[in-house]
Amino acid sequence: MEQISGVPARAAALALLQAVLWRGEPLDRAIERAFRKLDAPADRGLARAIVSGVLRHLPDLDALIDGATRKPLPDDARARMVLRMALVQTILLETPPHAVIATALPLLEGGPRRLAHGVLSTLLKQGASLPSPPTLPALWALRWQAWGEDVVAAAAAGLGAEPPLDLTLRDAGETAVWTERLGGTSLMPGHVRLARHGRIEALPGFEEGAWWVQDLAASLPARLLAPKPGESVADLCAAPGGKTLQLAAAGARVTALDISENRIARVRENLARTGLSAEVVAGDALKWKPPAPLDAVLLDAPCSGTGIFRRHPDVLHLKSARQIGELVRMQAALMDHAFAMLKPGGRMLYCVCSLERDEGESQVAAFLSRTPWARAVPVEAGELPAGLMPNPEGFVRTLPGHLDAEGGLDGFFMARIARD
Repeated sequence: MEQISGVPARAAALALLQAVLWRGEPLDRAIERAFRKLDAPADRGLARAIVSGVLRHLPDLDALIDGATRKPLPDDARARMVLRMALVQTILLETPPHAVIATALPLLEGGPRRLAHGVLSTLLKQGASLPSPPTLPALWALRWQAWGEDVVAAAAAGLGAEPPLDLTLRDAGETAVWTERLGGTSLMPGHVRLARHGRIEALPGFEEGAWWVQDLAASLPARLLAPKPGESVADLCAAPGGKTLQLAAAGARVTALDISENRIARVRENLARTGLSAEVVAGDALKWKPPAPLDAVLLDAPCSGTGIFRRHPDVLHLKSARQIGELVRMQAALMDHAFAMLKPGGRMLYCVCSLERDEGESQVAAFLSRTPWARAVPVEAGELPAGLMPNPEGFVRTLPGHLDAEGGLDGFFMARIARD
């Protein structure tokens, strides 16, 4: 049962949800501002749990609320948001009903408290419940039909489950040591997966920089780029820096570039903690040019982010089909610019954490058709974790349902391309 923390944690959760669902702010960007007045770890944990529950179960929460009101509340009504939060606490967090009501009503000061109280009381008396797995937002349930019913079902299951914690090791030769020390499992050299964990900073090896948090799928692009010691490599759109750390650990001379000053600060922090080195640059990847042609470029392009919904459910409520079209145009420009940085014989690894073909397979096909001096370098099955296979073109596509028995992985697309 949840320990009651009072109104401030709920107020922070409300502010976060308003930032994401009303103003379209990414959760990671809004969270620092919303948590400014929350000092207690328990309050922060509660606020996160409420926000996560609402974002993962939004269609089903709204269906409950609409079924208990004669006239539907507007989507941007404060009362609807507070009711979503209250239902998450009651159904998912098992907060006692009296505590839910006592902490929800103060959030509606000056608003329709009687209406909210009545709706919530009705739902509690009815024993309201949420389906498992949750219902996917309609846009993505429809678009992901292109991958088949099994993928849509797996995506819904993934949305409703807490994903495991993946760690990438600074030294792949110590995989067995850290797997045992952390009590995890390993799906390939240099990787450890933990089903359960406490505070990340308290785990063995954090302070000494022996590993960093990185989904297994997100670790594959740098592995497939396979940098050699001394090679000059640019990691474009690098923040938060997991791929930069991989490239540096392999001995490459790395330039990590990202347009966000705040996000690039995280790259510097991770480099300092792990004792790895790279040149860190805040700049626009569409304008930046290296001082000399490069051996390799890793382009983790800005994308819809739909593949990381397990860890970031806000992406399912932030992106639209129109925005995907805008991103596709940006990705094409970035690919052209990044490829021009390579010396003859150099290679580029293009990747996106997206489940959209337009950002992956179709994007690369268009690039290869307009770039006669570029050729795909197929990925071999032996380069991937057991159970994953490249597609017929030699590209890698990870989908909901892949490696499910081992805890799954995020949705990614990646292609390796050489310059003749």
